[in-house]
Amino acid sequence: MKYGYARVSTREQKEDRQIIAIENYGVKANNIYVDKQSGKDFERVSYKRLLRSLKKGDVLVVKSIDRLGRNYREIIRQWQYITQEIEADIVVLDMKILDTTQHKDLIGTLISDIVLQLLSYVAENERINIRQRQAEGIAAAKANGIKFGRPKKYIAEEYIETFVKYKNKELSNEQARSIIGCGKNTFYRMLDELKMKGCLC
Repeated sequence: MKYGYARVSTREQKEDRQIIAIENYGVKANNIYVDKQSGKDFERVSYKRLLRSLKKGDVLVVKSIDRLGRNYREIIRQWQYITQEIEADIVVLDMKILDTTQHKDLIGTLISDIVLQLLSYVAENERINIRQRQAEGIAAAKANGIKFGRPKKYIAEEYIETFVKYKNKELSNEQARSIIGCGKNTFYRMLDELKMKGCLC
């Protein structure tokens, strides 16, 4: 039996190209398992279902090694589990040498293992680099005053004194907003709230 596995990191990403490539290899659509999840580990729902389906002599098809995962040690461990314990084969479409249905002799197996370890290392290294670039990007954005997370929820009643001073023209609009730390729309929304509640005459 042939099975396929496709993975994208987020729900917004599309797995279509992977599925087309896997189907072109001869895998039926209902035998293709898909996860929309990071490849940092193998705690994935569809992947676990796939492992439960795999039997001795079956073939698992993936488009590229990084679709299987991005954790170097875990990729090696999963590869060994599938090929040695389950005794199923793995075919990586983008790397013909990573095809355990071929190269059954000792030299072929050795070459495949070396290539697998090298590619797994590259996949994990890229994951580390992505995280580093994200961290650097966030740090640079924060240094430039960009704020992350949900916007602060402003409670009008907490700023009555500031609004009273604004109403009495002791503070300009800009000065009042600066004290509160909000934008124009939020400022006028809070002002309307206080007027409706009778807190401002």
